[in-house]
Amino acid sequence: MSSSEAIVLAGESRRRPSPFALGLRETEIASAAVKSAVVMPNAAAQPGTRTKLTAEQMEARQQQRAEDDELIRAAQKGDRQAFDALVRRYDRSVLRLAMHVLSNEQDAQDVHQEAFLKAYRHLSNFRFECSFYTWLYRIVTNLCLDQLRRRKSRREDPSTALDGSGEEMDLLANLTDGRASANPARELERKTMSAAIQDALNELTPRERTVFELKHYQGLKLRTIGEMLSTTEETAKNTLFRATRKLRARLADAR
Repeated sequence: MSSSEAIVLAGESRRRPSPFALGLRETEIASAAVKSAVVMPNAAAQPGTRTKLTAEQMEARQQQRAEDDELIRAAQKGDRQAFDALVRRYDRSVLRLAMHVLSNEQDAQDVHQEAFLKAYRHLSNFRFECSFYTWLYRIVTNLCLDQLRRRKSRREDPSTALDGSGEEMDLLANLTDGRASANPARELERKTMSAAIQDALNELTPRERTVFELKHYQGLKLRTIGEMLSTTEETAKNTLFRATRKLRARLADAR
Protein backbone atom coordinates (compact mmCIF):
# COMPACT_ATOMS: atom_id res chain seq x y z
CA MET A 1 0.00 0.00 0.00
CA SER A 2 1.35 3.41 -0.95
CA SER A 3 1.66 6.29 1.49
CA SER A 4 -1.19 8.06 -0.31
CA GLU A 5 -3.49 5.07 0.16
CA ALA A 6 -2.47 4.80 3.80
CA ILE A 7 -3.39 8.44 4.35
CA VAL A 8 -6.77 7.93 2.68
CA LEU A 9 -7.56 4.85 4.76
CA ALA A 10 -6.28 6.38 7.99
CA GLY A 11 -8.55 9.39 7.60
CA GLU A 12 -11.45 7.23 6.49
CA SER A 13 -11.14 4.72 9.33
CA ARG A 14 -11.40 7.43 11.95
CA ARG A 15 -14.76 8.44 10.53
CA ARG A 16 -16.05 4.97 9.79
CA PRO A 17 -19.04 4.12 11.99
CA SER A 18 -19.93 0.59 12.96
CA PRO A 19 -22.76 -0.83 10.86
CA PHE A 20 -24.58 -1.32 14.12
CA ALA A 21 -24.02 2.35 15.00
CA LEU A 22 -25.77 3.19 11.74
CA GLY A 23 -28.84 1.60 13.28
CA LEU A 24 -29.86 -2.00 12.85
CA ARG A 25 -33.36 -0.59 12.93
CA GLU A 26 -32.78 -0.04 9.22
CA THR A 27 -32.50 -3.80 8.81
CA GLU A 28 -35.92 -4.19 10.42
CA ILE A 29 -37.36 -1.61 8.05
CA ALA A 30 -35.69 -3.35 5.13
CA SER A 31 -37.16 -6.69 6.23
CA ALA A 32 -40.59 -5.08 6.16
CA ALA A 33 -39.90 -3.91 2.61
CA VAL A 34 -38.83 -7.42 1.59
CA LYS A 35 -41.93 -8.89 3.21
CA SER A 36 -44.08 -6.44 1.28
CA ALA A 37 -42.34 -7.19 -2.00
CA VAL A 38 -42.53 -10.96 -1.52
CA VAL A 39 -45.91 -11.42 0.16
CA MET A 40 -47.88 -8.84 -1.82
CA PRO A 41 -48.68 -10.41 -5.22
CA ASN A 42 -48.83 -7.15 -7.15
CA ALA A 43 -45.42 -6.02 -5.92
CA ALA A 44 -43.89 -9.38 -6.74
CA ALA A 45 -45.59 -9.68 -10.11
CA GLN A 46 -44.22 -6.37 -11.33
CA PRO A 47 -40.52 -6.34 -10.43
CA GLY A 48 -39.74 -3.68 -13.03
CA THR A 49 -42.11 -1.03 -11.67
CA ARG A 50 -40.36 2.31 -11.36
CA THR A 51 -41.00 5.29 -9.15
CA LYS A 52 -40.89 8.54 -11.11
CA LEU A 53 -38.57 11.14 -9.64
CA THR A 54 -39.86 14.64 -8.97
CA ALA A 55 -38.32 17.66 -10.68
CA GLU A 56 -36.62 18.59 -7.40
CA GLN A 57 -35.14 15.11 -7.02
CA MET A 58 -33.88 15.15 -10.60
CA GLU A 59 -32.29 18.54 -10.07
CA ALA A 60 -30.66 17.42 -6.82
CA ARG A 61 -29.30 14.30 -8.51
CA GLN A 62 -27.87 16.32 -11.40
CA GLN A 63 -26.30 18.76 -8.95
CA GLN A 64 -24.71 15.93 -6.98
CA ARG A 65 -23.33 14.36 -10.14
CA ALA A 66 -21.83 17.70 -11.20
CA GLU A 67 -20.19 18.08 -7.80
CA ASP A 68 -18.92 14.49 -7.94
CA ASP A 69 -17.43 15.05 -11.39
CA GLU A 70 -15.62 18.15 -10.17
CA LEU A 71 -14.17 16.26 -7.20
CA ILE A 72 -13.15 13.34 -9.42
CA ARG A 73 -11.30 15.59 -11.84
CA ALA A 74 -9.44 17.19 -8.93
CA ALA A 75 -8.64 13.78 -7.42
CA GLN A 76 -7.38 12.50 -10.77
CA LYS A 77 -4.89 15.39 -10.73
CA GLY A 78 -3.58 14.24 -7.35
CA ASP A 79 -5.78 16.21 -4.94
CA ARG A 80 -6.16 13.79 -1.99
CA GLN A 81 -8.62 16.12 -0.25
CA ALA A 82 -10.95 15.84 -3.21
CA PHE A 83 -10.95 12.05 -2.97
CA ASP A 84 -11.43 12.32 0.79
CA ALA A 85 -14.53 14.42 0.11
CA LEU A 86 -15.88 11.64 -2.13
CA VAL A 87 -15.21 9.11 0.63
CA ARG A 88 -17.14 11.23 3.14
CA ARG A 89 -20.01 11.63 0.72
CA TYR A 90 -20.47 7.89 0.09
CA ASP A 91 -18.93 6.36 3.22
CA ARG A 92 -22.16 5.51 5.01
CA SER A 93 -23.96 4.40 1.85
CA VAL A 94 -21.21 1.93 0.94
CA LEU A 95 -21.09 0.50 4.45
CA ARG A 96 -24.88 0.25 4.61
CA LEU A 97 -25.04 -1.52 1.25
CA ALA A 98 -22.34 -4.02 2.24
CA MET A 99 -24.06 -4.67 5.57
CA HIS A 100 -27.46 -5.25 3.97
CA VAL A 101 -26.09 -7.62 1.34
CA LEU A 102 -23.72 -9.55 3.61
CA SER A 103 -25.44 -9.33 7.04
CA ASN A 104 -22.03 -9.69 8.61
CA GLU A 105 -20.17 -6.78 10.21
CA GLN A 106 -16.68 -8.18 9.66
CA ASP A 107 -17.29 -8.88 5.96
CA ALA A 108 -19.03 -5.53 5.49
CA GLN A 109 -16.09 -3.67 7.02
CA ASP A 110 -13.67 -5.57 4.77
CA VAL A 111 -15.69 -4.79 1.64
CA HIS A 112 -16.09 -1.18 2.72
CA GLN A 113 -12.34 -0.71 3.05
CA GLU A 114 -11.40 -2.63 -0.09
CA ALA A 115 -14.01 -0.78 -2.18
CA PHE A 116 -12.51 2.63 -1.44
CA LEU A 117 -8.98 1.31 -1.96
CA LYS A 118 -9.98 -0.01 -5.38
CA ALA A 119 -11.75 3.24 -6.20
CA TYR A 120 -8.62 5.18 -5.25
CA ARG A 121 -6.31 2.95 -7.27
CA HIS A 122 -8.50 2.98 -10.39
CA LEU A 123 -9.92 6.50 -10.28
CA SER A 124 -7.72 7.46 -13.24
CA ASN A 125 -9.76 4.99 -15.32
CA PHE A 126 -13.05 6.76 -14.56
CA ARG A 127 -14.35 8.16 -17.88
CA PHE A 128 -17.53 9.98 -16.69
CA GLU A 129 -19.72 7.64 -18.73
CA CYS A 130 -21.85 6.95 -15.66
CA SER A 131 -22.34 8.54 -12.26
CA PHE A 132 -19.67 8.05 -9.62
CA TYR A 133 -22.08 6.25 -7.30
CA THR A 134 -22.94 3.75 -10.07
CA TRP A 135 -19.23 3.14 -10.65
CA LEU A 136 -18.50 2.86 -6.92
CA TYR A 137 -21.52 0.63 -6.24
CA ARG A 138 -20.36 -1.63 -9.07
CA ILE A 139 -17.12 -2.14 -7.18
CA VAL A 140 -19.00 -2.78 -3.92
CA THR A 141 -21.50 -5.23 -5.43
CA ASN A 142 -18.75 -7.22 -7.15
CA LEU A 143 -16.86 -7.47 -3.86
CA CYS A 144 -20.06 -8.52 -2.09
CA LEU A 145 -20.71 -11.15 -4.76
CA ASP A 146 -17.24 -12.55 -4.18
CA GLN A 147 -17.91 -12.69 -0.44
CA LEU A 148 -21.26 -14.42 -0.95
CA ARG A 149 -19.71 -17.00 -3.27
CA ARG A 150 -17.00 -17.75 -0.73
CA ARG A 151 -19.65 -17.98 1.97
CA LYS A 152 -21.66 -20.45 -0.11
CA SER A 153 -18.60 -22.65 -0.46
CA ARG A 154 -17.93 -22.45 3.30
CA ARG A 155 -21.61 -22.96 4.18
CA GLU A 156 -21.55 -20.31 6.90
CA ASP A 157 -24.34 -20.07 9.43
CA PRO A 158 -26.56 -17.25 8.04
CA SER A 159 -28.21 -16.55 11.38
CA THR A 160 -25.10 -15.11 12.99
CA ALA A 161 -22.77 -12.22 12.34
CA LEU A 162 -19.36 -11.21 13.61
CA ASP A 163 -18.93 -7.99 15.57
CA GLY A 164 -15.89 -5.73 15.38
CA SER A 165 -13.92 -7.88 17.81
CA GLY A 166 -14.58 -11.06 15.83
CA GLU A 167 -17.13 -12.47 18.30
CA GLU A 168 -20.25 -14.17 16.99
CA MET A 169 -23.51 -12.38 17.64
CA ASP A 170 -27.16 -12.92 16.80
CA LEU A 171 -28.06 -10.17 14.37
CA LEU A 172 -31.78 -10.34 15.03
CA ALA A 173 -31.25 -10.26 18.80
CA ASN A 174 -29.96 -6.71 18.38
CA LEU A 175 -33.19 -5.58 16.78
CA THR A 176 -35.14 -4.59 19.88
CA ASP A 177 -38.41 -2.71 19.88
CA GLY A 178 -37.74 0.49 21.77
CA ARG A 179 -41.39 1.34 22.29
CA ALA A 180 -42.50 1.19 25.91
CA SER A 181 -45.72 -0.52 24.85
CA ALA A 182 -43.99 -3.19 22.79
CA ASN A 183 -46.16 -6.26 22.34
CA PRO A 184 -44.20 -9.46 23.15
CA ALA A 185 -46.34 -11.55 20.79
CA ARG A 186 -45.92 -9.06 17.98
CA GLU A 187 -42.18 -8.84 18.68
CA LEU A 188 -41.88 -12.64 18.49
CA GLU A 189 -43.85 -12.68 15.23
CA ARG A 190 -41.61 -9.95 13.80
CA LYS A 191 -38.43 -11.78 14.77
CA THR A 192 -39.78 -15.05 13.37
CA MET A 193 -40.59 -13.40 10.05
CA SER A 194 -37.25 -11.58 9.97
CA ALA A 195 -35.42 -14.85 10.60
CA ALA A 196 -37.45 -16.57 7.87
CA ILE A 197 -36.66 -13.77 5.42
CA GLN A 198 -32.96 -13.94 6.24
CA ASP A 199 -32.93 -17.72 5.77
CA ALA A 200 -34.80 -17.36 2.48
CA LEU A 201 -32.37 -14.72 1.22
CA ASN A 202 -29.48 -17.04 1.97
CA GLU A 203 -31.07 -19.70 -0.26
CA LEU A 204 -30.78 -17.42 -3.30
CA THR A 205 -27.77 -17.48 -5.58
CA PRO A 206 -25.29 -14.66 -4.88
CA ARG A 207 -26.43 -12.74 -7.98
CA GLU A 208 -30.14 -13.18 -7.20
CA ARG A 209 -29.67 -11.96 -3.67
CA THR A 210 -27.58 -8.99 -4.74
CA VAL A 211 -30.12 -7.88 -7.36
CA PHE A 212 -33.02 -8.33 -4.95
CA GLU A 213 -31.37 -6.37 -2.17
CA LEU A 214 -30.15 -3.59 -4.47
CA LYS A 215 -33.72 -3.16 -5.65
CA HIS A 216 -35.62 -3.46 -2.38
CA TYR A 217 -33.03 -2.30 0.18
CA GLN A 218 -31.32 0.39 -1.87
CA GLY A 219 -34.27 1.36 -4.08
CA LEU A 220 -32.14 1.37 -7.24
CA LYS A 221 -33.55 1.16 -10.75
CA LEU A 222 -33.09 -2.07 -12.64
CA ARG A 223 -31.19 -0.21 -15.36
CA THR A 224 -28.71 1.00 -12.74
CA ILE A 225 -28.45 -2.46 -11.22
CA GLY A 226 -27.75 -3.89 -14.66
CA GLU A 227 -24.95 -1.36 -15.14
CA MET A 228 -23.46 -2.23 -11.77
CA LEU A 229 -23.41 -5.92 -12.61
CA SER A 230 -22.20 -5.36 -16.19
CA THR A 231 -25.38 -6.80 -17.65
CA THR A 232 -28.62 -5.57 -19.22
CA GLU A 233 -31.72 -4.14 -17.57
CA GLU A 234 -33.73 -7.06 -18.92
CA THR A 235 -31.34 -9.59 -17.38
CA ALA A 236 -31.50 -7.77 -14.04
CA LYS A 237 -35.31 -7.79 -14.27
CA ASN A 238 -35.39 -11.54 -14.96
CA THR A 239 -32.98 -12.18 -12.09
CA LEU A 240 -35.17 -10.13 -9.77
CA PHE A 241 -38.25 -12.05 -10.90
CA ARG A 242 -36.56 -15.40 -10.21
CA ALA A 243 -35.43 -14.21 -6.78
CA THR A 244 -38.91 -12.95 -5.90
CA ARG A 245 -40.53 -16.18 -7.05
CA LYS A 246 -38.11 -18.27 -4.96
CA LEU A 247 -38.66 -16.09 -1.90
CA ARG A 248 -42.44 -16.26 -2.23
CA ALA A 249 -42.29 -20.06 -2.39
CA ARG A 250 -39.83 -20.24 0.52
CA LEU A 251 -41.89 -17.88 2.71
CA ALA A 252 -45.29 -19.36 1.91
CA ASP A 253 -45.46 -21.06 5.32
CA ALA A 254 -44.25 -17.96 7.18
CA ARG A 255 -47.16 -15.72 6.21
